[in-house]
Amino acid sequence: MRSPDELSALFRAQGRKITAQRQCIFRVLHGDVSHPTAESIHAAAKAHMETISLKTVYQTLHELADMGEIAALDLGTGMTRFDPNVDGVHHHLVCRGCGKVRDLHADFSAVAVPEGADEGFDVGEAEVVFRGRCRDCRRTREDGRAAPRRIPVAPGAPGVKAPTAV
Repeated sequence: MRSPDELSALFRAQGRKITAQRQCIFRVLHGDVSHPTAESIHAAAKAHMETISLKTVYQTLHELADMGEIAALDLGTGMTRFDPNVDGVHHHLVCRGCGKVRDLHADFSAVAVPEGADEGFDVGEAEVVFRGRCRDCRRTREDGRAAPRRIPVAPGAPGVKAPTAV
């Protein structure tokens, strides 16, 4: 993603207004790899600018997406996520537990719709989304208590019984 100053210059060059609120949103987005929602961007921006509205955040995010500066993603988490990483093809990992989204840089260029199965679509691209549980959620049991950490112990260490045949 471009720097906040570069985004401001781009907005100006396209005749768009540069406001303190937009500049705040640019700063919040810069370097954020969490694929934030508009609501989380709003909360972060509000910490710096109390009067910023959620409507302004949404408008700015959609303008950035229309300009190709961020991607608006529907990853099945119930909320649109915004991806500032638009430099190059990548895919996504989505946690079923907490909704965390992370980029996955892997080559899936061989993925294609089988011949005759395109249902009349002219397919131009594919995005692969892997769903699972992130490290933090795997450490938490379903009852909300922290799962016990598994500490690897070398066989034969003091106090460790040798495995028995079943």
